[in-house]
Amino acid sequence: MTAVWIAVAAVGVATIAIKGAGPLVFADRPLPRAVSLVMPLMAPCLLAALVVGQTVGDGQALVLDARVAGVAAAAVALALRAPLLVVLVAAAGVAAAARALGAA
Repeated sequence: MTAVWIAVAAVGVATIAIKGAGPLVFADRPLPRAVSLVMPLMAPCLLAALVVGQTVGDGQALVLDARVAGVAAAAVALALRAPLLVVLVAAAGVAAAARALGAA
């Protein structure tokens, strides 16, 4: 077994231990008020950070290309409360049009 697989297994075991320890530690106690107010916001914030990172980053620098136009179109469609299928088609269409017009 290589060092990489040992590290993967160690991270997996640590993840299971941390996830299992939470309910054991906080089983009979409510979460602190500050944590319970922030908890519902964590998933949307993480998703937004992942979208921004994948949209404008290439690992080395910021890149403004057709993906930005597609995400902007999706944001506008979401702001207008369009159905998910319309949001996806708008984002894909705008990104494709931007690429066809020369955006990398």
